[in-house]
Amino acid sequence: MGWVSGIAVFVITWWVILFAVLPWGATPPDQPEEGMADSAPARPRMLMKFAVTTGISVLVWLAIYGVVASDLISFRDMARHM
Repeated sequence: MGWVSGIAVFVITWWVILFAVLPWGATPPDQPEEGMADSAPARPRMLMKFAVTTGISVLVWLAIYGVVASDLISFRDMARHM
């Protein structure tokens, strides 16, 4: 995996994991302010969610990189056999 494809895989992985992490701990306020959506979280804690997303993404990316680098899955072999 080249560095450009590695960055692309990391960015895609990060966004997918972010959408999985966003609902963690999201509870609506007891008394929402006027103009605020009833479903908006009282404390979104976005910095914590970004940090958790980055940590999980690094672990997932390392697993993906390990599989690609070890040639467990090779798309090049499939292209030769077609």
